[in-house]
Amino acid sequence: MSKTQAVDVQDRVQKAINEMVDSGAERGLQVAVYLHGEQVVDAVAGIADPTTGRSYDSATPVYCYSVVKGAASTLMHMLVERGKFDYDTPVAKLWPEFGAEGKEKVTVRHVLNHTAGVPGIPLTTTIEDLCDWDKMCSAIAAEKPWWEPGTKIGYHAYTFGYITGEIIRRVTGKPIHDVLRDEISRPLGIDDELYFGMPASEQSRLAVLEDAPLPPGFQMPEMPPDLPMFRAAPMSLMPNAAFGNRPDTLAADIPAGGKTSARAIARMYAAMLGTVGGVRLLTQARLEEATRSPFSGTDEVFGMPTTWALGYAPGVPGVDAKERPTAYGIGGVGGSYAGFDIAGGIAFGFTKNRLDQDFRAASEITRTIFESLA
Repeated sequence: MSKTQAVDVQDRVQKAINEMVDSGAERGLQVAVYLHGEQVVDAVAGIADPTTGRSYDSATPVYCYSVVKGAASTLMHMLVERGKFDYDTPVAKLWPEFGAEGKEKVTVRHVLNHTAGVPGIPLTTTIEDLCDWDKMCSAIAAEKPWWEPGTKIGYHAYTFGYITGEIIRRVTGKPIHDVLRDEISRPLGIDDELYFGMPASEQSRLAVLEDAPLPPGFQMPEMPPDLPMFRAAPMSLMPNAAFGNRPDTLAADIPAGGKTSARAIARMYAAMLGTVGGVRLLTQARLEEATRSPFSGTDEVFGMPTTWALGYAPGVPGVDAKERPTAYGIGGVGGSYAGFDIAGGIAFGFTKNRLDQDFRAASEITRTIFESLA
């Protein structure tokens, strides 16, 4: 990549996020892009904390919800690479209690590609319950599967994090926040930017989340009361700004989500694609296995078409999947997004602290990135 190209992509991204903030559409944004292991974009705009006026900087962590599922998936692949288990190992072999109620056939592969059939948590679950690791794992272990594992697909919004996290804990003897720090964050020099549970002493560095205002006259469409999504979790646990600003949820391991800067999650994905600062997280063969033969179908929870590889979803917003068939990513409630393109050697992160219901902003930024690096 020439210096002119590097300056161009940095300038185009910075201009785009400046306009989003200046227009009032966004409060604060970060974008980071790595190309073949080298950072080529480091862009920030706006305010991290409207109360104090604190500005965003490149190291500001943001609660990005499901975006950090990618880190849980990466840890799982690293443990497969070390021979701790394989993709077709039954989860009950590693976590015996999980085999209750007909779940003995659920494998690691089923968990990673959201076909395990265990997408729901008890409808009595509270936010305080989500912060109680043992209580949540016991509840999930006692659940009956919604379908025969491996035959259907449905987004495991909360359960993905607890199941992967408990597998990791059973195999390593350490909670997932320690394993993330020891295996990814610290080796890559991002241990103050990438977290599951975040110590209370560090939380003042976070961007403060806010809910985007609803358009004038907006009315929530009526939905049938028998929708499967209403069985998956209580509506009181739908992620929003209040949920993501609570000290207890920030401190807890709820690894279906997490806190990260754009730079940190992009650096992690870059270290999956190649070597970054002397660190490579996955071998090329492991990366290919993780993204081979995605499972597709109608999402049994949300009802729309969906596809998952082993922990990462094919395609990125704003980019034609036919043009970038080796691109994968994970977005989170509110509109943050991060991903990678194997063939292009591109890894990127986009974070925001104003929570929207779509990925319009992410689509504009990813389109700008991929067009600039074409």
